[in-house]
Amino acid sequence: MQYKLTRYGATLLLSLLLCAAGAPCTLHASTEPQYAAVVQMLEKFVEHEMADKELPALSIALVDDQQIVWAKGFGFAAPNTKVPATADTVYRAGSVSQLFTDIAIMQLVEQGKLDLDVPVTRYLPDFHPANPIGKRITLRQLMSHRAGLVHEPPAGSHFDSGDASLAQTVASLNKSRLVYAPGSRTKYSNAGVATAGYVLERTQHQPFAQYLQRRVLDPLGLAHSSFASAPENLATGYMWTIDGRAFEAPTFQSGITPADGLYATVGDLGRFLSALFAGHVVKASTVEQMWTRHQLATIEGHREVGQVGSVHGFASALEALPDDKIGVVVMTTKDAANGVTSHIAGLALKAMLAARQHKPVPQPEITSPVDPELARRIAGRYVTGDHGVELIESGGKLFLLPIGGGLPATVRSLGNALIVDDRLSYGEKIIVRDGEIVVGGQTLKRVPSGKPHEPPARWTGLIGEYGPDYDILYVLEKDKKLWALIDWFEFDPLEQESANVYKFPRRGMYDGERLVFTRDASGRATAVAASNVPFQRRKVGPEEGASQLRITPMRPMADLLREATAAEPPKETGEFRGPDLVELTALDPSIKLEIRYATTNNFLGTVFYSQARAFLQRPAAEALVRAQRKLKQLGYALLIHDAYRPWYVTKMFWDATPDDKKLFVANPSEGSRHNRGCAVDLTLYDLSSGKPVQMVSTYDETTDRAAADYPGGTSLQRWYRRLLREAMESEDFTVYPAEWWHFDYKDWRSYPIMNVRFENIGASR
Repeated sequence: MQYKLTRYGATLLLSLLLCAAGAPCTLHASTEPQYAAVVQMLEKFVEHEMADKELPALSIALVDDQQIVWAKGFGFAAPNTKVPATADTVYRAGSVSQLFTDIAIMQLVEQGKLDLDVPVTRYLPDFHPANPIGKRITLRQLMSHRAGLVHEPPAGSHFDSGDASLAQTVASLNKSRLVYAPGSRTKYSNAGVATAGYVLERTQHQPFAQYLQRRVLDPLGLAHSSFASAPENLATGYMWTIDGRAFEAPTFQSGITPADGLYATVGDLGRFLSALFAGHVVKASTVEQMWTRHQLATIEGHREVGQVGSVHGFASALEALPDDKIGVVVMTTKDAANGVTSHIAGLALKAMLAARQHKPVPQPEITSPVDPELARRIAGRYVTGDHGVELIESGGKLFLLPIGGGLPATVRSLGNALIVDDRLSYGEKIIVRDGEIVVGGQTLKRVPSGKPHEPPARWTGLIGEYGPDYDILYVLEKDKKLWALIDWFEFDPLEQESANVYKFPRRGMYDGERLVFTRDASGRATAVAASNVPFQRRKVGPEEGASQLRITPMRPMADLLREATAAEPPKETGEFRGPDLVELTALDPSIKLEIRYATTNNFLGTVFYSQARAFLQRPAAEALVRAQRKLKQLGYALLIHDAYRPWYVTKMFWDATPDDKKLFVANPSEGSRHNRGCAVDLTLYDLSSGKPVQMVSTYDETTDRAAADYPGGTSLQRWYRRLLREAMESEDFTVYPAEWWHFDYKDWRSYPIMNVRFENIGASR
């Protein structure tokens, strides 16, 4: 199945803008009465989408020919200091930047100073990527993503925070090899656009950012836009991961500035659209050529053109109906949220058309979560021929992933139908039938999926994480293949070419490119080059066979013990059930114990319990036994690491743990669900061998691998994790998202915080 690719501007609709400089337009932002109903609808829908998709800030501008008829910001440009977003908030524009690079080049083409169709070596004589095909690369091919270059340059890519200059970035391409023959295939390449921008810098003898400011941005009156370093009033961008983490985006500017380096406001980009409509920046014949060449969609029969952009922490959409001279710009501070920006932009254009035609403004379709029971019932693998999808239920939600790779998608309900609706994409509808589904017009039949096999030993040393914190490359095993999860969201199955070389599929952002691993003497990969970009292996957690990852306590444990035992749990109000702690092994002797906190084999290396015992409140204990019975029918049983925990131990954990790891421990001022006797830490063991199964991470591992939906590891490890989760959730336990082993029983709120030591539990009744 194919979905619109959004990462770093992978959707290219305006890739060769032919233009000339002209006079700036004078525009006024005001809400025209004609569009009052449009604005009312959009305000309501934007607020809904921001809450639903957790967008910190969003700004939007509507353009009607030479007027910005409405512009507004929502949310907070700087959430930590509560600075509101406005129409003048500065965002990173991502691949929308490429339109401006093209403008600057075409100015020189129309002046006869550059030629689109001569070899680019006329302007860059030292530009020599390995080219076994022999056909010369032209400026036109670079600008239209048909040069056959790699997606990212070896230096100066969005993976590289090393402050490479544009010159160094383009020079690094001499270490790369063409993926396809020039002119033979459209293949998105930030490296290609960066090279086109470097032609400007070399031929005009001026730094790229200065030249664009002088020849494009200033003449168009774009006073809040720049290709220079990040402005002080730049909104705070946020990254996110498919396993639920979020963090502030880095602000470094890569060496591919011509491809993604523009800082702008929605107002400035609205002015840019007005200039296009008026012909101030483009000759009329060239505009028509551009619209004809890049008309990739229609809205109710009207030609639509547009460009999306995505760069660390930001997403944008610029869309227009050129024949009607109306357009919209949407920018937000959530990484790769182009599904939202494009959805809002498309809705705005439809509404503006209706208003012009004096028709009722169409209202958006509001989706809702899929019923959890339906999600669990239809989860599975569906295929026809070589095509198919997986429907994955997690935490009561439903997700879709093409089996051939691509972007994951959240599935939601729309009336009696299902539809893809999340930050990354919107609009693909799914029809559910008995034993089959229809997606994208294809009927896919459900097929059984059993327990996966262990992956080949030759892959063991390759699986893991590589690269920087802000953009991790995951190598994992899935469906008897190695896969790459790159740019946070793109899953790609890899074809092996040799022991250390694997090839990306002929689709997606890295179409046809290679991963080349470097191994140490033991066969373990120490690094991988993806598209010639170097990624070092990350040290994530204990290696295979190691039992426990430890952290260094913030203070001596003896001091923390003395303080914790002298402290009192928080006072609570309300009515609670009387505690009835039951020992788990008394209810079912086949439940095994490995109580880590009764030993030094735990994340703090300290003995916390005098006895290796496990207790839960009776309803939770009985539910756990029912889950155990279900698992035993499948050949597995439960191994308990921890259950009821006295409050003073929770306080010790909290005081000993560094701030950046406090996600993994409970705040004693609120108490823990362990303290209430309604949480359990556990894993599976194999009944035939009596040994624990191997999960994606070790127990109590304070790393990202511990997340309940961590995407890495092997199919078998994730299958064990899913088996445990399904058994526990079937008995009203809920997994803690940051820890695959931690489950809370549904009634935890009904019990008080307890601080009774194990040896006193019987005496306290």
